[in-house]
Amino acid sequence: MAQPADAARSVIMTVDDDPGVSRAVARDLRRRYGETYRIVRAESGESALEALRELKLRGDLVAVILADYRMPRMNGIEFLERAMDVHPGARRVLLTAYADTGAAIDAINVVDLDHYLLKPWDPPEEKLYPVVDDLLEAWRSSDHRPVPSTKVIGHRWSARSSDVREFLARNQVPYRWYSSDEPEGRRLLAAADEDGMRLPVVITPDGAPLVEPDPAALAAHVGLATTPTADFYDLVVIGGGPAGLGAAVYGASEGLRTVLVERSATGGQAGQSSRIENYLGFPDGVSGAQLTDRARRQATRFGAEILTAREVTGLEVGGGARVVRFSDGSAVAAHSVILATGVSYRQLAAPGCEELGGCGVYYGSALTEASACQGQDVYIVGGANSAGQAAMYLSRFAKSVTLLVRGPDLSASMSYYLIQQIGRAPNISVRCGTVVEEAHGDGHLERLTLRDTASGRTEAVDAQWLFVFIGAAPLTDWLDGTVLRDERGFILAGPDLTADGRPPAGWELDRPPYHLETNVPGVFVAGDARAESAKRVASAVGEGAMAVMLVHRYLEQS
Repeated sequence: MAQPADAARSVIMTVDDDPGVSRAVARDLRRRYGETYRIVRAESGESALEALRELKLRGDLVAVILADYRMPRMNGIEFLERAMDVHPGARRVLLTAYADTGAAIDAINVVDLDHYLLKPWDPPEEKLYPVVDDLLEAWRSSDHRPVPSTKVIGHRWSARSSDVREFLARNQVPYRWYSSDEPEGRRLLAAADEDGMRLPVVITPDGAPLVEPDPAALAAHVGLATTPTADFYDLVVIGGGPAGLGAAVYGASEGLRTVLVERSATGGQAGQSSRIENYLGFPDGVSGAQLTDRARRQATRFGAEILTAREVTGLEVGGGARVVRFSDGSAVAAHSVILATGVSYRQLAAPGCEELGGCGVYYGSALTEASACQGQDVYIVGGANSAGQAAMYLSRFAKSVTLLVRGPDLSASMSYYLIQQIGRAPNISVRCGTVVEEAHGDGHLERLTLRDTASGRTEAVDAQWLFVFIGAAPLTDWLDGTVLRDERGFILAGPDLTADGRPPAGWELDRPPYHLETNVPGVFVAGDARAESAKRVASAVGEGAMAVMLVHRYLEQS
Protein backbone atom coordinates (compact mmCIF):
# COMPACT_ATOMS: atom_id res chain seq x y z
CA MET A 1 0.00 0.00 0.00
CA ALA A 2 1.35 3.40 -0.97
CA GLN A 3 2.62 5.68 1.78
CA PRO A 4 3.77 9.30 1.83
CA ALA A 5 7.48 9.95 1.59
CA ASP A 6 7.78 11.03 5.24
CA ALA A 7 6.51 7.65 6.48
CA ALA A 8 9.97 6.16 5.99
CA ARG A 9 11.16 8.08 9.04
CA SER A 10 8.07 7.24 11.06
CA VAL A 11 7.79 4.44 13.60
CA ILE A 12 5.32 1.76 14.62
CA MET A 13 6.23 0.55 18.10
CA THR A 14 5.19 -2.68 19.82
CA VAL A 15 5.74 -3.30 23.55
CA ASP A 16 5.28 -6.71 25.21
CA ASP A 17 7.22 -8.33 28.05
CA ASP A 18 6.70 -11.83 26.57
CA PRO A 19 9.55 -12.22 24.05
CA GLY A 20 7.59 -14.71 21.95
CA VAL A 21 4.55 -12.46 21.68
CA SER A 22 6.77 -9.43 21.11
CA ARG A 23 8.54 -11.11 18.19
CA ALA A 24 5.24 -12.32 16.74
CA VAL A 25 3.69 -8.84 16.76
CA ALA A 26 6.81 -7.28 15.25
CA ARG A 27 6.95 -10.04 12.59
CA ASP A 28 3.35 -9.45 11.52
CA LEU A 29 3.84 -5.66 11.48
CA ARG A 30 7.03 -5.89 9.40
CA ARG A 31 5.34 -8.19 6.91
CA ARG A 32 2.70 -5.56 6.17
CA TYR A 33 4.38 -2.23 6.94
CA GLY A 34 8.13 -2.85 7.06
CA GLU A 35 8.85 -1.26 3.69
CA THR A 36 7.36 2.08 4.64
CA TYR A 37 7.61 2.30 8.44
CA ARG A 38 10.28 1.46 10.99
CA ILE A 39 9.07 -1.27 13.34
CA VAL A 40 10.55 -0.79 16.82
CA ARG A 41 10.16 -3.60 19.36
CA ALA A 42 10.55 -3.29 23.15
CA GLU A 43 10.08 -5.85 25.92
CA SER A 44 9.31 -3.50 28.83
CA GLY A 45 7.60 -0.19 29.39
CA GLU A 46 10.84 1.31 30.70
CA SER A 47 12.90 0.37 27.64
CA ALA A 48 10.08 1.51 25.36
CA LEU A 49 9.97 4.92 27.05
CA GLU A 50 13.73 5.24 26.66
CA ALA A 51 13.39 4.45 22.96
CA LEU A 52 10.54 6.95 22.59
CA ARG A 53 12.64 9.69 24.17
CA GLU A 54 15.53 8.95 21.82
CA LEU A 55 13.18 9.06 18.84
CA LYS A 56 11.82 12.39 20.07
CA LEU A 57 15.25 13.97 20.36
CA ARG A 58 16.13 12.79 16.86
CA GLY A 59 12.97 14.31 15.46
CA ASP A 60 11.53 10.95 14.36
CA LEU A 61 7.76 10.52 14.35
CA VAL A 62 5.85 7.72 16.07
CA ALA A 63 2.64 6.83 14.25
CA VAL A 64 1.21 3.92 16.26
CA ILE A 65 2.07 2.32 19.63
CA LEU A 66 0.78 -1.18 20.46
CA ALA A 67 1.25 -2.09 24.14
CA ASP A 68 0.39 -5.24 26.05
CA TYR A 69 -1.80 -4.62 29.10
CA ARG A 70 -0.26 -7.16 31.47
CA MET A 71 3.37 -6.13 31.95
CA PRO A 72 5.26 -6.20 35.28
CA ARG A 73 6.32 -2.94 36.98
CA MET A 74 4.40 -0.82 34.45
CA ASN A 75 1.23 -2.09 32.80
CA GLY A 76 0.15 -1.08 29.32
CA ILE A 77 -2.16 1.70 30.47
CA GLU A 78 0.51 3.25 32.69
CA PHE A 79 3.02 3.01 29.86
CA LEU A 80 0.68 4.62 27.31
CA GLU A 81 -0.08 7.45 29.72
CA ARG A 82 3.63 8.26 29.98
CA ALA A 83 4.17 7.70 26.27
CA MET A 84 1.59 10.44 25.58
CA ASP A 85 3.93 12.96 27.18
CA VAL A 86 6.66 12.11 24.69
CA HIS A 87 4.65 11.50 21.50
CA PRO A 88 1.14 12.87 22.06
CA GLY A 89 0.20 12.45 18.40
CA ALA A 90 0.82 8.69 18.24
CA ARG A 91 -2.23 6.43 17.91
CA ARG A 92 -2.56 4.07 20.89
CA VAL A 93 -3.59 0.39 20.91
CA LEU A 94 -3.85 -1.90 23.95
CA LEU A 95 -3.32 -5.66 23.51
CA THR A 96 -5.49 -7.50 26.03
CA ALA A 97 -6.79 -10.89 27.02
CA TYR A 98 -10.55 -11.37 27.13
CA ALA A 99 -10.50 -11.06 30.94
CA ASP A 100 -8.96 -7.57 30.68
CA THR A 101 -11.50 -5.95 28.37
CA GLY A 102 -12.96 -3.97 31.28
CA ALA A 103 -9.59 -2.35 31.92
CA ALA A 104 -9.22 -1.65 28.21
CA ILE A 105 -12.58 0.13 28.13
CA ASP A 106 -11.57 2.21 31.17
CA ALA A 107 -8.33 3.11 29.38
CA ILE A 108 -10.30 4.81 26.63
CA ASN A 109 -10.90 7.66 29.07
CA VAL A 110 -7.57 7.46 30.91
CA VAL A 111 -5.18 7.57 27.94
CA ASP A 112 -7.54 8.45 25.09
CA LEU A 113 -7.11 4.90 23.77
CA ASP A 114 -7.77 4.55 20.05
CA HIS A 115 -8.39 0.79 20.01
CA TYR A 116 -7.93 -2.41 21.97
CA LEU A 117 -7.12 -5.78 20.40
CA LEU A 118 -7.84 -9.17 21.91
CA LYS A 119 -5.05 -11.76 21.84
CA PRO A 120 -4.51 -13.81 19.79
CA TRP A 121 -5.00 -11.65 16.71
CA ASP A 122 -4.74 -14.47 14.14
CA PRO A 123 -5.32 -14.19 11.32
CA PRO A 124 -3.67 -10.72 11.18
CA GLU A 125 -5.26 -10.04 7.78
CA GLU A 126 -8.65 -9.96 9.53
CA LYS A 127 -7.93 -8.86 13.09
CA LEU A 128 -4.73 -6.78 13.07
CA TYR A 129 -4.08 -5.13 9.71
CA PRO A 130 -7.50 -3.49 9.23
CA VAL A 131 -7.18 -1.83 12.67
CA VAL A 132 -3.63 -0.60 12.05
CA ASP A 133 -4.55 0.53 8.51
CA ASP A 134 -7.33 2.72 9.92
CA LEU A 135 -5.10 4.16 12.63
CA LEU A 136 -2.32 4.98 10.17
CA GLU A 137 -4.81 6.67 7.87
CA ALA A 138 -6.16 8.71 10.78
CA TRP A 139 -2.63 9.59 11.89
CA ARG A 140 -1.62 10.73 8.40
CA SER A 141 -4.76 12.83 8.17
CA SER A 142 -4.08 14.51 11.52
CA ASP A 143 -1.79 17.46 12.05
CA HIS A 144 1.21 15.31 12.92
CA ARG A 145 3.49 17.28 10.59
CA PRO A 146 7.01 15.87 10.37
CA VAL A 147 9.43 17.90 12.46
CA PRO A 148 12.52 18.76 10.39
CA SER A 149 15.41 17.97 12.67
CA THR A 150 17.76 20.61 14.03
CA LYS A 151 21.37 19.48 13.69
CA VAL A 152 24.10 20.43 16.16
CA ILE A 153 27.73 19.94 15.16
CA GLY A 154 30.12 20.40 18.04
CA HIS A 155 32.88 18.91 20.12
CA ARG A 156 32.43 16.71 23.16
CA TRP A 157 34.55 19.05 25.32
CA SER A 158 33.16 22.35 23.99
CA ALA A 159 31.42 24.32 26.73
CA ARG A 160 29.30 26.24 24.22
CA SER A 161 28.28 22.99 22.51
CA SER A 162 27.13 21.69 25.88
CA ASP A 163 25.15 24.90 26.50
CA VAL A 164 23.37 24.63 23.14
CA ARG A 165 22.43 20.98 23.67
CA GLU A 166 21.13 21.82 27.13
CA PHE A 167 19.08 24.73 25.77
CA LEU A 168 17.49 22.63 23.03
CA ALA A 169 16.79 19.63 25.25
CA ARG A 170 15.21 21.68 28.03
CA ASN A 171 13.01 23.52 25.54
CA GLN A 172 11.79 20.21 24.07
CA VAL A 173 13.35 20.97 20.67
CA PRO A 174 14.31 17.73 18.85
CA TYR A 175 17.86 17.80 17.56
CA ARG A 176 20.54 15.51 16.15
CA TRP A 177 24.06 15.68 17.56
CA TYR A 178 27.09 15.24 15.29
CA SER A 179 30.65 15.24 16.57
CA SER A 180 32.90 17.56 14.62
CA ASP A 181 35.62 14.89 14.41
CA GLU A 182 33.38 12.23 12.85
CA PRO A 183 32.75 11.87 9.08
CA GLU A 184 29.12 13.03 9.06
CA GLY A 185 29.98 16.01 11.28
CA ARG A 186 32.80 17.01 8.94
CA ARG A 187 30.47 16.68 5.94
CA LEU A 188 27.91 18.96 7.58
CA LEU A 189 30.58 21.53 8.47
CA ALA A 190 31.80 21.50 4.89
CA ALA A 191 28.25 22.02 3.63
CA ALA A 192 27.95 25.01 5.98
CA ASP A 193 31.30 26.34 4.73
CA GLU A 194 32.83 26.10 8.20
CA ASP A 195 36.22 24.68 9.17
CA GLY A 196 35.24 23.61 12.69
CA MET A 197 37.27 26.28 14.44
CA ARG A 198 34.08 27.94 15.71
CA LEU A 199 31.70 25.52 17.43
CA PRO A 200 28.96 24.65 17.74
CA VAL A 201 27.37 25.06 14.34
CA VAL A 202 23.59 24.62 14.41
CA ILE A 203 21.75 23.70 11.22
CA THR A 204 18.15 24.85 11.65
CA PRO A 205 15.17 22.91 10.24
CA ASP A 206 15.09 25.24 7.23
CA GLY A 207 18.77 24.54 6.52
CA ALA A 208 20.26 27.81 7.81
CA PRO A 209 23.62 27.44 9.60
CA LEU A 210 24.11 29.32 12.88
CA VAL A 211 27.67 29.61 14.17
CA GLU A 212 28.08 29.84 17.96
CA PRO A 213 24.52 31.16 18.29
CA ASP A 214 23.38 32.95 21.43
CA PRO A 215 20.14 31.73 23.05
CA ALA A 216 17.97 34.47 21.52
CA ALA A 217 19.12 33.74 17.96
CA LEU A 218 18.82 30.00 18.51
CA ALA A 219 15.31 30.31 19.96
CA ALA A 220 14.12 32.45 17.07
CA HIS A 221 15.37 29.96 14.48
CA VAL A 222 13.99 26.77 16.06
CA GLY A 223 10.43 27.99 16.46
CA LEU A 224 10.40 29.27 20.06
CA ALA A 225 8.47 32.49 20.66
CA THR A 226 10.72 35.38 21.70
CA THR A 227 8.57 38.45 21.03
CA PRO A 228 5.32 39.38 22.80
CA THR A 229 2.27 39.77 20.58
CA ALA A 230 0.96 42.78 22.53
CA ASP A 231 2.33 45.78 24.39
CA PHE A 232 0.09 45.48 27.43
CA TYR A 233 -1.18 42.51 29.46
CA ASP A 234 -3.13 41.86 32.61
CA LEU A 235 -0.25 39.78 33.99
CA VAL A 236 3.44 39.32 33.25
CA VAL A 237 5.03 36.27 34.88
CA ILE A 238 8.83 36.47 35.07
CA GLY A 239 10.40 33.02 35.29
CA GLY A 240 9.30 29.68 33.89
CA GLY A 241 9.95 27.29 36.77
CA PRO A 242 7.16 25.49 38.66
CA ALA A 243 5.98 28.71 40.32
CA GLY A 244 5.91 30.65 37.04
CA LEU A 245 4.23 27.85 35.11
CA GLY A 246 1.67 27.44 37.89
CA ALA A 247 0.94 31.17 37.76
CA ALA A 248 0.64 31.10 33.95
CA VAL A 249 -1.78 28.17 34.02
CA TYR A 250 -4.04 29.73 36.65
CA GLY A 251 -3.76 33.25 35.28
CA ALA A 252 -4.64 32.29 31.71
CA SER A 253 -7.33 29.79 32.74
CA GLU A 254 -9.05 32.51 34.77
CA GLY A 255 -9.22 34.96 31.91
CA LEU A 256 -6.17 37.13 32.50
CA ARG A 257 -4.16 38.14 29.43
CA THR A 258 -0.96 36.43 30.52
CA VAL A 259 2.59 36.34 29.19
CA LEU A 260 5.39 34.32 30.77
CA VAL A 261 8.97 35.45 30.19
CA GLU A 262 11.80 32.93 30.63
CA ARG A 263 15.49 33.69 30.08
CA SER A 264 16.55 30.13 29.25
CA ALA A 265 14.06 27.25 29.35
CA THR A 266 10.86 26.52 31.21
CA GLY A 267 11.11 24.21 34.19
CA GLY A 268 13.82 25.93 36.17
CA GLN A 269 15.96 23.66 38.35
CA ALA A 270 13.01 21.27 38.70
CA GLY A 271 12.97 20.84 34.92
CA GLN A 272 16.50 19.42 35.11
CA SER A 273 15.56 16.78 37.67
CA SER A 274 15.81 13.23 36.37
CA ARG A 275 13.12 11.97 38.77
CA ILE A 276 10.71 13.65 41.20
CA GLU A 277 9.09 10.99 43.34
CA ASN A 278 7.35 12.99 46.08
CA TYR A 279 5.12 15.19 43.92
CA LEU A 280 1.42 14.70 44.58
CA GLY A 281 -0.41 12.57 42.02
CA PHE A 282 2.61 10.77 40.54
CA PRO A 283 3.08 7.62 42.65
CA ASP A 284 5.64 6.21 40.20
CA GLY A 285 7.52 9.49 39.98
CA VAL A 286 7.86 11.91 37.09
CA SER A 287 10.87 13.50 35.45
CA GLY A 288 11.25 17.25 35.64
CA ALA A 289 11.13 17.43 31.85
CA GLN A 290 7.82 15.55 31.71
CA LEU A 291 6.25 17.70 34.41
CA THR A 292 7.50 20.87 32.74
CA ASP A 293 6.27 19.84 29.30
CA ARG A 294 2.80 19.05 30.65
CA ALA A 295 2.63 22.40 32.47
CA ARG A 296 3.87 24.33 29.45
CA ARG A 297 1.31 22.69 27.15
CA GLN A 298 -1.40 23.31 29.73
CA ALA A 299 -0.52 27.01 29.99
CA THR A 300 -0.48 27.54 26.22
CA ARG A 301 -3.76 25.62 25.82
CA PHE A 302 -5.40 28.17 28.12
CA GLY A 303 -3.95 31.00 26.02
CA ALA A 304 -0.83 32.07 27.91
CA GLU A 305 2.06 33.33 25.79
CA ILE A 306 5.48 31.89 26.65
CA LEU A 307 8.56 33.84 25.60
CA THR A 308 11.93 32.10 25.69
CA ALA A 309 15.49 33.48 25.75
CA ARG A 310 14.37 36.90 26.95
CA GLU A 311 16.40 38.37 29.80
CA VAL A 312 14.62 40.85 32.03
CA THR A 313 16.81 43.70 33.27
CA GLY A 314 14.44 46.13 34.93
CA LEU A 315 11.06 46.78 36.52
CA GLU A 316 9.48 50.23 36.53
CA VAL A 317 6.24 51.64 37.93
CA GLY A 318 4.30 54.14 35.86
CA GLY A 319 0.88 54.95 37.30
CA GLY A 320 -1.20 51.80 37.09
CA ALA A 321 1.27 50.08 34.77
CA ARG A 322 4.16 47.83 35.70
CA VAL A 323 6.81 48.00 32.96
CA VAL A 324 9.18 45.06 32.44
CA ARG A 325 12.33 45.95 30.49
CA PHE A 326 14.41 43.49 28.46
CA SER A 327 18.16 43.41 27.82
CA ASP A 328 17.68 44.47 24.18
CA GLY A 329 15.98 47.72 25.27
CA SER A 330 12.41 46.65 24.49
CA ALA A 331 9.70 46.44 27.13
CA VAL A 332 6.26 45.06 27.91
CA ALA A 333 3.76 46.46 30.40
CA ALA A 334 0.97 45.00 32.52
CA HIS A 335 -1.44 45.72 35.33
CA SER A 336 0.41 43.20 37.53
CA VAL A 337 3.64 41.19 37.70
CA ILE A 338 4.52 37.89 39.39
CA LEU A 339 8.23 37.43 40.11
CA ALA A 340 9.01 33.71 39.81
CA THR A 341 12.65 34.07 38.86
CA GLY A 342 13.79 31.10 40.90
CA VAL A 343 17.42 30.54 41.72
CA SER A 344 20.61 29.50 39.94
CA TYR A 345 23.15 26.91 40.96
CA ARG A 346 26.06 28.31 42.92
CA GLN A 347 29.42 27.86 41.23
CA LEU A 348 32.12 25.70 42.78
CA ALA A 349 34.94 27.99 43.92
CA ALA A 350 37.73 25.40 43.69
CA PRO A 351 40.59 26.34 41.33
CA GLY A 352 40.17 24.96 37.83
CA CYS A 353 36.40 24.57 37.96
CA GLU A 354 35.62 27.84 36.21
CA GLU A 355 38.01 27.11 33.35
CA LEU A 356 36.58 23.60 32.89
CA GLY A 357 32.91 24.60 33.04
CA GLY A 358 31.06 22.73 30.30
CA CYS A 359 34.20 20.66 29.63
CA GLY A 360 33.72 18.03 32.30
CA VAL A 361 32.38 20.28 35.06
CA TYR A 362 28.61 20.75 34.82
CA TYR A 363 25.91 22.48 36.83
CA GLY A 364 22.57 20.68 36.67
CA SER A 365 23.30 19.01 33.32
CA ALA A 366 22.84 15.39 34.31
CA LEU A 367 20.10 14.64 31.79
CA THR A 368 21.81 15.85 28.63
CA GLU A 369 25.27 14.51 29.50
CA ALA A 370 24.24 11.18 31.06
CA SER A 371 24.54 8.98 27.97
CA ALA A 372 28.12 10.14 27.41
CA CYS A 373 29.06 8.84 30.89
CA GLN A 374 28.46 5.21 29.86
CA GLY A 375 30.85 2.92 31.73
CA GLN A 376 32.80 5.76 33.36
CA ASP A 377 33.39 7.08 36.89
CA VAL A 378 31.27 10.08 37.80
CA TYR A 379 31.53 12.48 40.76
CA ILE A 380 28.70 14.62 42.13
CA VAL A 381 29.12 17.47 44.60
CA GLY A 382 26.14 18.12 46.86
CA GLY A 383 23.95 16.55 49.50
CA ALA A 384 20.43 17.78 48.73
CA ASN A 385 17.62 16.25 46.65
CA SER A 386 18.88 17.54 43.31
CA ALA A 387 22.23 15.80 43.87
CA GLY A 388 20.52 12.59 44.99
CA GLN A 389 18.19 12.53 41.99
CA ALA A 390 21.13 13.09 39.65
CA ALA A 391 23.08 10.28 41.33
CA MET A 392 20.23 7.81 40.87
CA TYR A 393 19.81 8.76 37.21
CA LEU A 394 23.51 8.72 36.36
CA SER A 395 23.97 5.35 38.08
CA ARG A 396 22.00 3.81 35.21
CA PHE A 397 24.81 4.73 32.81
CA ALA A 398 28.05 5.20 34.76
CA LYS A 399 30.31 2.47 36.07
CA SER A 400 30.39 4.25 39.44
CA VAL A 401 28.89 7.39 40.98
CA THR A 402 30.51 9.07 43.98
CA LEU A 403 28.61 11.67 46.00
CA LEU A 404 30.92 14.21 47.64
CA VAL A 405 29.16 15.72 50.67
CA ARG A 406 30.66 18.46 52.81
CA GLY A 407 28.49 17.63 55.84
CA PRO A 408 28.65 14.58 58.12
CA ASP A 409 25.71 12.79 56.46
CA LEU A 410 22.83 13.16 53.98
CA SER A 411 19.96 13.45 56.46
CA ALA A 412 20.24 17.22 56.94
CA SER A 413 19.19 18.13 53.40
CA MET A 414 18.08 15.05 51.45
CA SER A 415 14.65 13.37 51.55
CA TYR A 416 14.49 10.02 53.32
CA TYR A 417 13.24 8.13 50.24
CA LEU A 418 16.29 9.25 48.24
CA ILE A 419 18.71 8.30 51.01
CA GLN A 420 17.18 4.82 51.01
CA GLN A 421 17.44 4.49 47.23
CA ILE A 422 21.07 5.61 47.21
CA GLY A 423 21.87 3.12 49.97
CA ARG A 424 20.48 0.28 47.83
CA ALA A 425 22.27 1.31 44.60
CA PRO A 426 25.33 -0.95 44.18
CA ASN A 427 27.38 1.51 42.13
CA ILE A 428 26.76 4.65 44.23
CA SER A 429 29.10 5.54 47.09
CA VAL A 430 28.85 8.50 49.46
CA ARG A 431 31.91 10.30 50.82
CA CYS A 432 30.89 12.62 53.63
CA GLY A 433 33.14 15.35 54.99
CA THR A 434 34.76 15.64 51.54
CA VAL A 435 35.19 18.66 49.26
CA VAL A 436 36.77 19.34 45.87
CA GLU A 437 40.04 21.13 46.45
CA GLU A 438 40.98 21.57 42.77
CA ALA A 439 40.03 20.46 39.27
CA HIS A 440 42.74 19.61 36.73
CA GLY A 441 42.74 19.13 32.98
CA ASP A 442 44.00 20.36 29.64
CA GLY A 443 40.91 21.40 27.70
CA HIS A 444 38.68 19.03 29.66
CA LEU A 445 38.47 17.59 33.17
CA GLU A 446 41.03 14.84 33.84
CA ARG A 447 41.58 14.73 37.62
CA LEU A 448 40.19 16.02 40.91
CA THR A 449 41.96 16.77 44.14
CA LEU A 450 39.68 15.86 47.05
CA ARG A 451 40.15 17.02 50.66
CA ASP A 452 38.90 15.39 53.85
CA THR A 453 37.50 18.27 55.92
CA ALA A 454 38.28 16.59 59.26
CA SER A 455 41.87 15.47 58.70
CA GLY A 456 42.89 17.85 55.93
CA ARG A 457 44.31 14.96 53.90
CA THR A 458 44.08 15.30 50.12
CA GLU A 459 43.71 12.64 47.44
CA ALA A 460 43.98 12.80 43.65
CA VAL A 461 41.41 10.83 41.64
CA ASP A 462 40.98 10.38 37.90
CA ALA A 463 37.73 11.99 36.76
CA GLN A 464 36.22 13.18 33.51
CA TRP A 465 32.77 14.04 34.85
CA LEU A 466 31.86 16.32 37.76
CA PHE A 467 28.29 17.45 38.36
CA VAL A 468 27.76 20.22 40.91
CA PHE A 469 24.63 20.80 43.02
CA ILE A 470 25.71 23.01 45.95
CA GLY A 471 22.78 25.24 46.65
CA ALA A 472 21.44 28.21 44.83
CA ALA A 473 21.40 32.00 44.73
CA PRO A 474 18.34 34.09 43.78
CA LEU A 475 18.26 35.73 40.35
CA THR A 476 17.18 39.12 41.68
CA ASP A 477 20.04 41.59 41.24
CA TRP A 478 18.13 43.38 38.49
CA LEU A 479 15.47 44.36 41.07
CA ASP A 480 17.92 46.42 43.12
CA GLY A 481 16.40 49.78 44.06
CA THR A 482 12.85 48.71 43.17
CA VAL A 483 11.84 45.62 45.15
CA LEU A 484 13.01 45.00 48.72
CA ARG A 485 15.18 41.93 49.31
CA ASP A 486 16.91 40.36 52.28
CA GLU A 487 20.68 40.28 52.80
CA ARG A 488 20.98 37.17 50.59
CA GLY A 489 18.96 38.66 47.74
CA PHE A 490 15.67 36.81 48.34
CA ILE A 491 12.53 38.90 47.82
CA LEU A 492 10.58 40.09 50.85
CA ALA A 493 6.79 39.95 50.69
CA GLY A 494 3.65 40.13 52.79
CA PRO A 495 4.21 39.75 56.55
CA ASP A 496 8.00 39.96 56.12
CA LEU A 497 7.53 43.59 55.02
CA THR A 498 5.49 44.53 58.09
CA ALA A 499 7.35 42.75 60.88
CA ASP A 500 7.35 45.92 62.98
CA GLY A 501 3.64 46.53 62.39
CA ARG A 502 4.25 49.33 59.89
CA PRO A 503 4.00 49.20 56.09
CA PRO A 504 7.25 49.35 54.07
CA ALA A 505 8.72 52.72 53.17
CA GLY A 506 6.92 54.34 50.26
CA TRP A 507 3.78 52.19 50.63
CA GLU A 508 0.85 54.50 49.82
CA LEU A 509 -2.18 52.19 50.00
CA ASP A 510 -4.50 52.07 53.01
CA ARG A 511 -4.04 48.31 53.36
CA PRO A 512 -0.96 46.22 54.18
CA PRO A 513 0.70 44.19 51.41
CA TYR A 514 -1.05 40.95 50.55
CA HIS A 515 0.63 37.71 51.57
CA LEU A 516 2.83 37.34 48.44
CA GLU A 517 2.89 41.02 47.49
CA THR A 518 6.18 42.92 47.47
CA ASN A 519 6.73 46.52 48.53
CA VAL A 520 5.54 47.52 45.04
CA PRO A 521 1.72 47.20 44.86
CA GLY A 522 0.66 44.80 42.12
CA VAL A 523 4.04 43.07 42.04
CA PHE A 524 3.99 39.61 43.67
CA VAL A 525 6.56 36.89 44.26
CA ALA A 526 6.21 33.09 44.17
CA GLY A 527 8.52 30.14 44.54
CA ASP A 528 12.19 29.86 45.42
CA ALA A 529 13.00 33.55 44.95
CA ARG A 530 10.79 34.47 47.94
CA ALA A 531 12.52 34.86 51.29
CA GLU A 532 11.97 31.84 53.56
CA SER A 533 10.22 29.82 50.84
CA ALA A 534 10.00 26.03 51.16
CA LYS A 535 12.18 25.26 48.09
CA ARG A 536 9.93 22.41 46.94
CA VAL A 537 8.15 21.91 43.61
CA ALA A 538 4.70 21.48 45.16
CA SER A 539 4.95 24.62 47.27
CA ALA A 540 6.21 26.63 44.29
CA VAL A 541 3.24 25.56 42.15
CA GLY A 542 0.91 26.39 45.04
CA GLU A 543 2.42 29.83 45.49
CA GLY A 544 2.07 30.50 41.76
CA ALA A 545 -1.65 29.70 42.00
CA MET A 546 -2.05 31.76 45.20
CA ALA A 547 -0.28 34.73 43.63
CA VAL A 548 -2.85 34.73 40.80
CA MET A 549 -5.66 34.79 43.34
CA LEU A 550 -4.04 37.83 44.97
CA VAL A 551 -3.59 39.46 41.54
CA HIS A 552 -7.36 39.20 41.06
CA ARG A 553 -7.90 40.83 44.45
CA TYR A 554 -5.46 43.62 43.57
CA LEU A 555 -7.10 44.26 40.18
CA GLU A 556 -10.57 44.38 41.73
CA GLN A 557 -9.47 47.11 44.13
CA SER A 558 -7.34 49.13 41.72
